[in-house]
Amino acid sequence: MVTDKMADKAVPSGFSRRSVLGVIGASIGAGAFLGNAHTAFARSLLASASQFPGLTKIINDYVAQRKVAGMLAAIGMSQSDPMVITAGTHKLGGDKPVNIDTLWRLYSQTKPVTGMAVMMLIEDGLLKLDQPLASILPEFSAMRVLKNPDGPLDDTVPARTQITIRHLLTHTAGLGYSIVSKGPIQKAYFAEGITPGAISRTPVPGFESGMPTPDIATFSKNLAALPLVYEPGTRWSYSVSLDLLGYVVETVSGLPLDKFLQKRMFDPLGMKDTFFQLPAARVKDFTDNYFSFKGVLIPIDPAENSIYLDKPAFAYGGAGLVGSAADYDKFLTMLLGFGTYRGTTIMQPGTAKLGMSNLLPPSVDLKGSWIAHHGFGAGGRVGLGTEKSPAGTYGWGGAAGTSAFVDTVNDFRAGGYTQYMPAISYPFQSDFPNYVYADLMQQMAAGEAKTSP
Repeated sequence: MVTDKMADKAVPSGFSRRSVLGVIGASIGAGAFLGNAHTAFARSLLASASQFPGLTKIINDYVAQRKVAGMLAAIGMSQSDPMVITAGTHKLGGDKPVNIDTLWRLYSQTKPVTGMAVMMLIEDGLLKLDQPLASILPEFSAMRVLKNPDGPLDDTVPARTQITIRHLLTHTAGLGYSIVSKGPIQKAYFAEGITPGAISRTPVPGFESGMPTPDIATFSKNLAALPLVYEPGTRWSYSVSLDLLGYVVETVSGLPLDKFLQKRMFDPLGMKDTFFQLPAARVKDFTDNYFSFKGVLIPIDPAENSIYLDKPAFAYGGAGLVGSAADYDKFLTMLLGFGTYRGTTIMQPGTAKLGMSNLLPPSVDLKGSWIAHHGFGAGGRVGLGTEKSPAGTYGWGGAAGTSAFVDTVNDFRAGGYTQYMPAISYPFQSDFPNYVYADLMQQMAAGEAKTSP
């Protein structure tokens, strides 16, 4: 069984732990602003795939060139149904086309969902944003910090700051990630099963596995027993914090994360195709997953024998979901409605806005991080109102090449779905928002030219 407990050494060319599961969220926006997107013309841009010629060509080319087996984009304005662009099939050489109900491995696109679950508990008064984690999980009351992030585990100093819920939501708690960390702390994460995620049942040459991920309570205790990589609140460092927040949700709500989400979000939104464990009856709707190696797709998780058919150690709040584009679009639509989806309220507007705002501690160092020049909210990257970081944007991506975001200023949302790893093999994930904005801007410019005197 290959899970996300894989080492950097002996990795085939182009692979690394960071590139495989170190999910870099979509580069949301790139200087593209719609400006007058609330006009009737702008709404008409989201009426059909013909309005997205650039994105449609990219999707068709990826499939035609066998870079992927299948690919889909779902884009919608406000609370309307999404426009869908598709190409390809569930597997290479298959005969079942992908569609809006096809099931995809979402990996770290799970993080915004978990983040919003935490925001709901803040709204309920069961949590506070700056509440110390130790008040909920006492094992985190006396943390120590490595003097050198890659150094010996016994070379530490006492943490000056308590980890808070804000820190966990924004990857500033100082925790590590086996897919990012290096040296002794990475080896310790392997040894203690602090590796929440899954790739394949079949061993992949060049990768080694660590100990199995334990139950969530043991996971928390094992994590607390190890030193932090950074002093809390000082540096953005991609981490297992959203997985740990799943235990926070369980502790304060009395429901495991999967059951909490089912009751408070999935059922009310009608997200009937979103799972932490793939039901056997839904294998027919599931995609195969591939490694892209020197331009060739190597199947690593065939749907009919997927590792997602197994019950996970717990609901991985950072990388565990399988779901359809239709379902994730409902989640995005709810965010666009600031907590409400077509009359169904999941959270209050202020809660949703807070979760999609920049929650980073003011002193945090972003230099060289994946979110440099951006903000970060409840599990997703946030726009700051600059050319590289448009205001009102919020979203994240997944390890198998998926990407999703909302633009609350221009009132639209978009999701891109495919299955290949590492996600950085091709620019689809990182550039997906740019493809969307480029087509929208081109069509708006053409429309304005037609109406000009």
